[in-house]
Amino acid sequence: MKMGVCFRGALVLILAMAFSIGGDAQSSTTLVPAIITFGDSAVDVGNNDYIPTIFRANYPPYGRDFITKKPTGRFCNGKLATDITADTLGFTTYPPAYLSPQASGKNLLIGTNFASAASGYDDRTAALNLQYYKEYQAKLAKVAGNQKAASILKDGLYIMSFGSSDFVQNYYTNPYLNTVYTPDQYSSFLVGIFSNFVKNLYGLGARRIGVTSLPPLGCLPAARTLFGFHERGCVSRINTDAQGFNKKINSAVSNLQKQFPELKIAVFDIFKPLYDLVLLKQAEVAVGPGRVHPSEAANQVLADALIIEGINLIG
Repeated sequence: MKMGVCFRGALVLILAMAFSIGGDAQSSTTLVPAIITFGDSAVDVGNNDYIPTIFRANYPPYGRDFITKKPTGRFCNGKLATDITADTLGFTTYPPAYLSPQASGKNLLIGTNFASAASGYDDRTAALNLQYYKEYQAKLAKVAGNQKAASILKDGLYIMSFGSSDFVQNYYTNPYLNTVYTPDQYSSFLVGIFSNFVKNLYGLGARRIGVTSLPPLGCLPAARTLFGFHERGCVSRINTDAQGFNKKINSAVSNLQKQFPELKIAVFDIFKPLYDLVLLKQAEVAVGPGRVHPSEAANQVLADALIIEGINLIG
Protein backbone atom coordinates (compact mmCIF):
# COMPACT_ATOMS: atom_id res chain seq x y z
CA MET A 1 0.00 0.00 0.00
CA LYS A 2 2.75 2.48 0.91
CA MET A 3 4.61 1.75 -2.31
CA GLY A 4 1.45 2.47 -4.32
CA VAL A 5 0.89 5.77 -2.54
CA CYS A 6 4.52 6.82 -3.05
CA PHE A 7 4.34 5.86 -6.72
CA ARG A 8 1.22 7.96 -7.30
CA GLY A 9 2.80 10.83 -5.38
CA ALA A 10 5.81 10.68 -7.66
CA LEU A 11 3.51 10.71 -10.67
CA VAL A 12 1.79 13.84 -9.41
CA LEU A 13 5.17 15.56 -8.96
CA ILE A 14 6.32 14.56 -12.44
CA LEU A 15 3.06 15.74 -13.96
CA ALA A 16 3.18 19.04 -12.08
CA MET A 17 6.69 19.69 -13.37
CA ALA A 18 5.70 18.80 -16.91
CA PHE A 19 2.64 21.01 -16.78
CA SER A 20 4.47 23.99 -15.29
CA ILE A 21 6.87 23.85 -18.24
CA GLY A 22 3.85 23.98 -20.55
CA GLY A 23 2.94 27.09 -18.62
CA ASP A 24 -0.56 28.33 -19.43
CA ALA A 25 -2.60 27.25 -16.40
CA GLN A 26 -0.28 27.35 -13.41
CA SER A 27 -2.90 29.06 -11.27
CA SER A 28 -5.23 26.08 -11.58
CA THR A 29 -5.47 23.51 -8.83
CA THR A 30 -5.77 20.76 -11.46
CA LEU A 31 -3.18 19.82 -14.05
CA VAL A 32 -5.74 20.14 -16.84
CA PRO A 33 -8.89 22.28 -16.71
CA ALA A 34 -11.25 19.50 -17.75
CA ILE A 35 -11.53 15.80 -18.59
CA ILE A 36 -13.88 14.85 -21.42
CA THR A 37 -14.50 11.14 -21.87
CA PHE A 38 -15.96 9.05 -24.67
CA GLY A 39 -16.30 5.29 -24.46
CA ASP A 40 -18.10 2.16 -23.32
CA SER A 41 -18.80 0.50 -19.97
CA ALA A 42 -15.15 0.68 -18.91
CA VAL A 43 -15.54 4.46 -18.48
CA ASP A 44 -19.32 4.97 -18.18
CA VAL A 45 -20.08 6.93 -14.99
CA GLY A 46 -23.85 6.63 -15.21
CA ASN A 47 -25.16 7.68 -18.62
CA ASN A 48 -26.90 4.34 -19.07
CA ASP A 49 -29.09 5.12 -16.07
CA TYR A 50 -30.79 7.73 -18.27
CA ILE A 51 -31.44 5.80 -21.47
CA PRO A 52 -33.67 2.79 -22.21
CA THR A 53 -31.24 -0.13 -22.10
CA ILE A 54 -30.70 -3.41 -20.29
CA PHE A 55 -27.04 -2.50 -19.75
CA ARG A 56 -27.12 -0.79 -16.37
CA ALA A 57 -25.01 -0.75 -13.24
CA ASN A 58 -27.44 0.76 -10.75
CA TYR A 59 -27.56 -2.30 -8.48
CA PRO A 60 -25.11 -4.30 -6.31
CA PRO A 61 -22.38 -5.50 -6.44
CA TYR A 62 -21.58 -2.40 -8.48
CA GLY A 63 -20.46 0.48 -6.27
CA ARG A 64 -19.88 -1.59 -3.12
CA ASP A 65 -16.34 -0.16 -2.72
CA PHE A 66 -17.01 3.32 -4.13
CA ILE A 67 -16.84 6.38 -1.85
CA THR A 68 -20.63 6.39 -1.40
CA LYS A 69 -20.79 2.57 -0.99
CA LYS A 70 -23.70 2.65 -3.43
CA PRO A 71 -24.12 1.91 -7.15
CA THR A 72 -23.40 5.03 -9.21
CA GLY A 73 -23.89 3.72 -12.72
CA ARG A 74 -20.23 2.70 -12.92
CA PHE A 75 -19.67 -0.86 -14.09
CA CYS A 76 -17.20 -1.48 -11.30
CA ASN A 77 -17.06 -2.29 -7.60
CA GLY A 78 -15.32 1.06 -7.01
CA LYS A 79 -13.47 3.68 -9.01
CA LEU A 80 -12.89 3.55 -12.75
CA ALA A 81 -9.44 4.12 -14.22
CA THR A 82 -10.61 7.56 -15.34
CA ASP A 83 -11.72 8.39 -11.77
CA ILE A 84 -8.28 7.48 -10.44
CA THR A 85 -6.65 9.49 -13.23
CA ALA A 86 -8.80 12.49 -12.26
CA ASP A 87 -7.66 12.07 -8.64
CA THR A 88 -4.03 12.07 -9.75
CA LEU A 89 -4.54 15.18 -11.88
CA GLY A 90 -5.88 17.09 -8.88
CA PHE A 91 -9.65 16.88 -9.35
CA THR A 92 -11.72 16.75 -6.16
CA THR A 93 -14.95 15.91 -7.99
CA TYR A 94 -15.48 13.89 -11.15
CA PRO A 95 -16.86 15.20 -14.46
CA PRO A 96 -20.54 14.25 -14.53
CA ALA A 97 -22.32 11.85 -16.87
CA TYR A 98 -23.57 14.06 -19.69
CA LEU A 99 -27.14 12.70 -19.57
CA SER A 100 -27.46 13.14 -15.81
CA PRO A 101 -29.03 16.14 -14.05
CA GLN A 102 -25.60 16.92 -12.59
CA ALA A 103 -24.30 17.88 -16.05
CA SER A 104 -25.33 21.51 -15.78
CA GLY A 105 -24.09 24.90 -14.63
CA LYS A 106 -20.61 25.14 -13.11
CA ASN A 107 -20.28 21.35 -13.04
CA LEU A 108 -19.60 21.53 -16.78
CA LEU A 109 -16.43 23.56 -16.21
CA ILE A 110 -14.44 20.44 -15.29
CA GLY A 111 -15.60 18.46 -18.32
CA THR A 112 -18.18 15.75 -18.83
CA ASN A 113 -18.49 12.08 -19.63
CA PHE A 114 -20.29 10.80 -22.73
CA ALA A 115 -19.47 7.11 -22.26
CA SER A 116 -22.26 4.56 -22.50
CA ALA A 117 -22.09 0.84 -21.77
CA ALA A 118 -22.25 -1.49 -24.79
CA SER A 119 -21.38 1.32 -27.19
CA GLY A 120 -18.57 1.14 -29.70
CA TYR A 121 -17.12 2.55 -32.87
CA ASP A 122 -19.45 0.41 -35.02
CA ASP A 123 -22.89 1.41 -33.76
CA ARG A 124 -23.23 5.09 -34.68
CA THR A 125 -21.96 6.00 -31.24
CA ALA A 126 -19.26 8.21 -32.73
CA ALA A 127 -21.81 10.34 -34.58
CA LEU A 128 -24.07 10.60 -31.53
CA ASN A 129 -21.14 11.51 -29.29
CA LEU A 130 -20.12 14.31 -31.64
CA GLN A 131 -23.68 15.64 -31.51
CA TYR A 132 -23.61 15.57 -27.71
CA TYR A 133 -20.17 17.18 -27.69
CA LYS A 134 -21.43 20.10 -29.77
CA GLU A 135 -24.31 20.52 -27.32
CA TYR A 136 -21.80 20.49 -24.47
CA GLN A 137 -19.74 23.19 -26.18
CA ALA A 138 -22.79 25.44 -26.41
CA LYS A 139 -23.74 24.83 -22.77
CA LEU A 140 -20.17 25.45 -21.62
CA ALA A 141 -20.02 28.74 -23.50
CA LYS A 142 -23.18 29.92 -21.73
CA VAL A 143 -21.65 29.11 -18.34
CA ALA A 144 -18.07 30.27 -18.90
CA GLY A 145 -18.26 32.69 -21.83
CA ASN A 146 -16.88 31.99 -25.31
CA GLN A 147 -13.23 32.78 -24.58
CA LYS A 148 -12.92 30.73 -21.40
CA ALA A 149 -14.91 27.87 -22.90
CA ALA A 150 -12.58 27.73 -25.90
CA SER A 151 -9.59 27.62 -23.53
CA ILE A 152 -11.12 24.79 -21.49
CA LEU A 153 -11.85 22.78 -24.63
CA LYS A 154 -8.37 23.34 -26.04
CA ASP A 155 -6.45 22.53 -22.85
CA GLY A 156 -8.76 19.79 -21.59
CA LEU A 157 -7.80 16.13 -21.66
CA TYR A 158 -9.92 13.95 -23.95
CA ILE A 159 -10.09 10.22 -23.28
CA MET A 160 -11.47 7.66 -25.74
CA SER A 161 -12.13 4.07 -24.69
CA PHE A 162 -14.01 2.09 -27.33
CA GLY A 163 -13.53 -1.23 -29.09
CA SER A 164 -14.18 -3.99 -26.55
CA SER A 165 -17.93 -4.06 -27.15
CA ASP A 166 -17.35 -3.95 -30.91
CA PHE A 167 -15.61 -7.30 -30.71
CA VAL A 168 -17.02 -9.16 -27.69
CA GLN A 169 -20.66 -8.07 -27.98
CA ASN A 170 -20.83 -7.52 -31.73
CA TYR A 171 -18.27 -9.11 -34.04
CA TYR A 172 -17.86 -12.48 -32.35
CA THR A 173 -21.60 -12.94 -31.80
CA ASN A 174 -22.89 -11.55 -35.12
CA PRO A 175 -22.83 -14.22 -37.88
CA TYR A 176 -23.13 -11.57 -40.57
CA LEU A 177 -20.11 -9.60 -39.41
CA ASN A 178 -17.78 -12.50 -38.78
CA THR A 179 -18.71 -14.02 -42.13
CA VAL A 180 -18.26 -10.86 -44.18
CA TYR A 181 -15.20 -9.50 -42.34
CA THR A 182 -12.04 -11.16 -41.13
CA PRO A 183 -10.85 -9.86 -37.75
CA ASP A 184 -8.16 -7.89 -39.59
CA GLN A 185 -10.69 -6.32 -41.97
CA TYR A 186 -13.05 -5.48 -39.14
CA SER A 187 -10.20 -3.86 -37.21
CA SER A 188 -9.39 -1.68 -40.23
CA PHE A 189 -13.05 -0.70 -40.48
CA LEU A 190 -13.16 0.33 -36.81
CA VAL A 191 -9.87 2.22 -36.96
CA GLY A 192 -11.21 4.19 -39.93
CA ILE A 193 -14.14 5.34 -37.77
CA PHE A 194 -11.68 6.18 -34.98
CA SER A 195 -9.54 8.35 -37.28
CA ASN A 196 -12.55 10.28 -38.55
CA PHE A 197 -13.79 10.79 -35.00
CA VAL A 198 -10.44 12.27 -33.94
CA LYS A 199 -10.38 14.54 -36.99
CA ASN A 200 -13.86 15.82 -36.13
CA LEU A 201 -12.88 16.39 -32.49
CA TYR A 202 -9.80 18.30 -33.62
CA GLY A 203 -11.95 20.44 -35.89
CA LEU A 204 -14.13 21.24 -32.88
CA GLY A 205 -11.20 22.39 -30.75
CA ALA A 206 -9.75 19.29 -29.06
CA ARG A 207 -5.93 19.19 -28.90
CA ARG A 208 -5.06 16.61 -26.21
CA ILE A 209 -6.45 13.16 -26.90
CA GLY A 210 -5.63 9.85 -25.27
CA VAL A 211 -7.09 6.63 -26.69
CA THR A 212 -6.98 3.29 -24.92
CA SER A 213 -5.87 0.17 -26.73
CA LEU A 214 -7.95 -2.96 -26.52
CA PRO A 215 -7.39 -5.02 -23.36
CA PRO A 216 -6.61 -8.75 -23.57
CA LEU A 217 -10.19 -9.58 -24.57
CA GLY A 218 -9.45 -13.29 -24.61
CA CYS A 219 -8.75 -13.20 -20.87
CA LEU A 220 -12.15 -11.83 -19.88
CA PRO A 221 -14.11 -14.48 -17.99
CA ALA A 222 -17.09 -13.92 -20.30
CA ALA A 223 -14.96 -14.41 -23.41
CA ARG A 224 -13.36 -17.53 -21.96
CA THR A 225 -16.81 -18.97 -21.17
CA LEU A 226 -18.42 -18.11 -24.51
CA PHE A 227 -15.53 -18.67 -26.91
CA GLY A 228 -12.91 -20.71 -25.06
CA PHE A 229 -14.30 -24.16 -25.89
CA HIS A 230 -12.56 -25.58 -22.85
CA GLU A 231 -9.26 -23.93 -23.83
CA ARG A 232 -7.16 -23.49 -20.73
CA GLY A 233 -6.46 -19.90 -19.75
CA CYS A 234 -7.07 -16.99 -22.09
CA VAL A 235 -8.51 -17.45 -25.59
CA SER A 236 -5.39 -16.92 -27.67
CA ARG A 237 -7.09 -16.16 -31.01
CA ILE A 238 -9.14 -13.36 -29.44
CA ASN A 239 -6.05 -11.85 -27.81
CA THR A 240 -4.31 -12.04 -31.19
CA ASP A 241 -7.20 -10.12 -32.76
CA ALA A 242 -6.95 -7.49 -30.02
CA GLN A 243 -3.21 -7.08 -30.61
CA GLY A 244 -3.83 -6.72 -34.34
CA PHE A 245 -6.34 -3.96 -33.67
CA ASN A 246 -3.90 -2.24 -31.32
CA LYS A 247 -1.20 -2.16 -34.00
CA LYS A 248 -3.61 -0.47 -36.38
CA ILE A 249 -4.60 2.11 -33.74
CA ASN A 250 -0.93 2.95 -33.14
CA SER A 251 -0.35 3.37 -36.88
CA ALA A 252 -3.44 5.58 -37.21
CA VAL A 253 -2.28 7.77 -34.31
CA SER A 254 1.12 8.25 -35.97
CA ASN A 255 -0.60 9.34 -39.18
CA LEU A 256 -2.89 11.75 -37.31
CA GLN A 257 0.09 13.37 -35.60
CA LYS A 258 1.68 13.98 -39.00
CA GLN A 259 -1.53 15.48 -40.40
CA PHE A 260 -2.18 17.78 -37.43
CA PRO A 261 1.03 19.21 -35.89
CA GLU A 262 -0.90 20.92 -33.07
CA LEU A 263 -2.52 17.65 -32.01
CA LYS A 264 -1.15 15.86 -28.97
CA ILE A 265 -2.38 12.28 -29.12
CA ALA A 266 -1.25 9.10 -27.42
CA VAL A 267 -2.31 5.47 -27.23
CA PHE A 268 -2.72 4.19 -23.69
CA ASP A 269 -1.56 0.58 -23.78
CA ILE A 270 -3.87 -1.28 -21.43
CA PHE A 271 -3.27 -4.69 -23.02
CA LYS A 272 0.08 -5.36 -21.38
CA PRO A 273 -0.67 -4.21 -17.81
CA LEU A 274 -3.95 -6.15 -17.73
CA TYR A 275 -2.38 -9.24 -19.30
CA ASP A 276 0.42 -9.12 -16.75
CA LEU A 277 -2.18 -8.79 -14.02
CA VAL A 278 -3.96 -11.90 -15.26
CA LEU A 279 -0.72 -13.87 -15.39
CA LEU A 280 0.40 -12.79 -11.93
CA LYS A 281 -3.10 -13.16 -10.48
CA GLN A 282 -2.45 -10.15 -8.25
CA ALA A 283 -5.97 -8.79 -8.42
CA GLU A 284 -9.45 -9.76 -9.48
CA VAL A 285 -9.65 -8.50 -13.06
CA ALA A 286 -13.41 -8.51 -13.53
CA VAL A 287 -16.39 -7.75 -11.33
CA GLY A 288 -20.14 -7.86 -11.57
CA PRO A 289 -22.63 -9.78 -13.74
CA GLY A 290 -21.13 -10.91 -17.02
CA ARG A 291 -17.61 -10.68 -15.60
CA VAL A 292 -16.37 -8.31 -18.30
CA HIS A 293 -15.64 -5.17 -16.28
CA PRO A 294 -12.34 -4.37 -14.52
CA SER A 295 -12.34 -4.21 -10.74
CA GLU A 296 -11.02 -1.14 -8.92
CA ALA A 297 -7.78 -3.03 -8.25
CA ALA A 298 -7.34 -3.63 -11.97
CA ASN A 299 -8.33 -0.04 -12.72
CA GLN A 300 -5.57 1.22 -10.41
CA VAL A 301 -3.01 -0.62 -12.52
CA LEU A 302 -4.56 0.83 -15.68
CA ALA A 303 -4.63 4.36 -14.28
CA ASP A 304 -0.94 4.25 -13.38
CA ALA A 305 -0.16 3.11 -16.94
CA LEU A 306 -2.40 5.83 -18.41
CA ILE A 307 -0.69 8.58 -16.42
CA ILE A 308 2.81 7.45 -17.37
CA GLU A 309 1.97 7.19 -21.07
CA GLY A 310 -0.07 10.39 -21.03
CA ILE A 311 2.52 12.78 -19.60
CA ASN A 312 3.26 14.24 -23.03
CA LEU A 313 -0.41 15.09 -23.50
CA ILE A 314 -0.46 17.63 -20.69
CA GLY A 315 3.08 18.98 -20.90
